[in-house]
Amino acid sequence: MRRSLPPVASKVSDTLISRGHHGVIITQTVPTHTAMEAAEALGVNVGAITKSLIFLLDDDPVLLLVSGAHQVNLDSTGRRLDGVLTRAPADLVRQVTGQPIGGVAPLGHPTNLPTFIDNALARHHELWAAGGHPATVFRTTFGELVRITAGLAIDMD
Repeated sequence: MRRSLPPVASKVSDTLISRGHHGVIITQTVPTHTAMEAAEALGVNVGAITKSLIFLLDDDPVLLLVSGAHQVNLDSTGRRLDGVLTRAPADLVRQVTGQPIGGVAPLGHPTNLPTFIDNALARHHELWAAGGHPATVFRTTFGELVRITAGLAIDMD
């Protein structure tokens, strides 16, 4: 039986296609709210999971795409971005992405967010990212992720 995608995941799929990605989003049987849960469900290294995290750079929201094996070093990453980096409140995450925490995709948001991508993701041949809903994911590569998000690759440790 074929299941339809949640509306937010359909929007992500449409955005992927419009940016030259195949747009295939996989629906999992159970939500995966953490990078470790996603890695276990997919049978991949946790470092190949792309976490989509919203932070405030000074007062402006930014999207950091981070390896599931890393935590963002707020001080050094903020200095690299020429500002003070703090975690965005949950209500702001939902407002700027239109997606639930635990399922935020790297794209498909109602606003264009400045996007920065963890260089550590380049170590993996294949990456997996949330598809806009906690039970959805899509496959990509580091180069493709940079291209489809128009992100800037930086060190986040």
